[in-house]
Amino acid sequence: RPALAAAPGDTVDNSKTSRWSGVLGGALYHVEVPETWNGKLVMYAHGYRGEGNVLTVDDAPGLRRYLIQNGYAWAASSYSKNFYDVRAGVEDTNALALEFNKIAAANGRTLGVPSKIYITGVSMGGHISAAAIEDETYATANNKVKYAGAAPMCGVLGDTELFDYFAGAQVTAQALASVPKYPFANFADISAQVVGTLFTSFSATPPIVPRSPAGTKFQSVVKNLTGGERPIADLGYAYGGTIPVVFSVFGSDGTVNGILNKSVVDSTRFSYLIDGDAPGTTALNASVLKISPVADANRLRTDGLRWIPKTNGEFKIPVVTLHTLGDFYVPFSMEQIYQKRVAAKGNSAFLVQRAVRGASHCDFTAAEQSETLDAMLKWEQGGPKPGGDDVITPATVAAPSYGCTYTRNTFGPDDNPTGSTAQLRGLIAQATAPCPP
Repeated sequence: RPALAAAPGDTVDNSKTSRWSGVLGGALYHVEVPETWNGKLVMYAHGYRGEGNVLTVDDAPGLRRYLIQNGYAWAASSYSKNFYDVRAGVEDTNALALEFNKIAAANGRTLGVPSKIYITGVSMGGHISAAAIEDETYATANNKVKYAGAAPMCGVLGDTELFDYFAGAQVTAQALASVPKYPFANFADISAQVVGTLFTSFSATPPIVPRSPAGTKFQSVVKNLTGGERPIADLGYAYGGTIPVVFSVFGSDGTVNGILNKSVVDSTRFSYLIDGDAPGTTALNASVLKISPVADANRLRTDGLRWIPKTNGEFKIPVVTLHTLGDFYVPFSMEQIYQKRVAAKGNSAFLVQRAVRGASHCDFTAAEQSETLDAMLKWEQGGPKPGGDDVITPATVAAPSYGCTYTRNTFGPDDNPTGSTAQLRGLIAQATAPCPP
């Protein structure tokens, strides 16, 4: 496989790394070890790949240069299955970590056992990273790895609560489009009617434009479902491209596309809020369809992990998370749910969370990602606890400068200068007050 291209500022020759690929347990893998290895291994977990049969590996995009330049080995699995199969993701990533020394030996390089193994990943890979470090996972996994630290980014940190949010958004859309009790699983029948009632413009090409009054109310409810008043939410809603993706999952049967046998979706705890409209809020909550789960749809299993592994907040290792504010697909509320779970288990001392002023899903700069990983690694290796953001206090999250501290709008050799992240950061710069120096 090709070496990472050299870039200004590199102090290590990227071409001198050992780069290995192969197949393990039905999953493809890539492994890279610097010429001068620091003895530590970082596992990288990629995001959701849809439902096709083609398996692919991600070479730790946004992090690879940091890892090589700082002496870390990394390894990444394709997982043996696509779909939203976090169980496969955890098991196959763990299996690869456990095979690291054998892979090196088979390729003619004798290495010591890693002194530390860490895990990071994005989106579904953020869920995998967070689930991999849980006490329940260690107790129930077939491939057991004790991770030293984790850095989940744009992660599904509320596990199945993500699918509850999708349901809440769907039943709200139906109610505001005057079809509140239409069968949940048959959304395709009414999709055009609902979209036409809520939007004047709605496509994969931004912006999407709400149709008043129903569409304005819907936007308010969704903002409140996804983390409350916060900077970049309006821009993310209109320009970030994630709202059409959310609509594309409406009408699901609650099994997460067959990962479960029965529906796990639960919208019963939601109280929907339309800002500044008490009568509308009351009417919406009275009319909206309530979706209840089947008990034990995602129960503990005797053959390994749950089908959708949990993020219970039961860990005692350093964790640093990263999330954009404008993502409506895996929204910022995932961080709030995670914060509360971790606090409920008494483990807040091990968690640092950071917000980024990005408008889409996982649209970080490489600097933001590598700084997050670096913060966790330095902390785990004896440095002070790194700084983070309060993700819970509404007034803090709503402040115009929220998210400024860890946003890095600098585009380096591993960023696409004309890609969607760059375009959206440019839009944010035009539309919002600059961050304080």
